[in-house]
Amino acid sequence: MKFFKSVVQTMKETTWLNAKETRRDTTTVVIMSILFVAFFAVIDYLIQLALNLL
Repeated sequence: MKFFKSVVQTMKETTWLNAKETRRDTTTVVIMSILFVAFFAVIDYLIQLALNLL
């Protein structure tokens, strides 16, 4: 029972993001994901180009 009391207490102390913060964080994740995809696509292209020259 101690575990469940601890879970309830933790849930009461938890603060959740509001809509503005959630939108901001989601936008950040999407933009960073796109940047990582572009970065790895360029790296992949350069490696493929280098290997084709060999």
